[in-house]
Amino acid sequence: MNDLTLSQAIDNIYASLNNNNEEIDLHIAALKGAMAREGVKEAVFETAKLAQSNRQGRKIMQSYFKKRGVAVAFSA
Repeated sequence: MNDLTLSQAIDNIYASLNNNNEEIDLHIAALKGAMAREGVKEAVFETAKLAQSNRQGRKIMQSYFKKRGVAVAFSA
């Protein structure tokens, strides 16, 4: 697997979320690797770019990513 930058990995997550979560687990693993390489502890996502930006959607996303070892935060 290529070494993606953090921003590339996050963009892949957005694409996957907007495509019915296609290959989401692979993208989460790539994001986790990019975070480790760049020394980032938390991935920040823009709510406007999410498929489900409501509170319930954000909480589900946080929970799913947390189970895979990625802390998630949201920006406006």
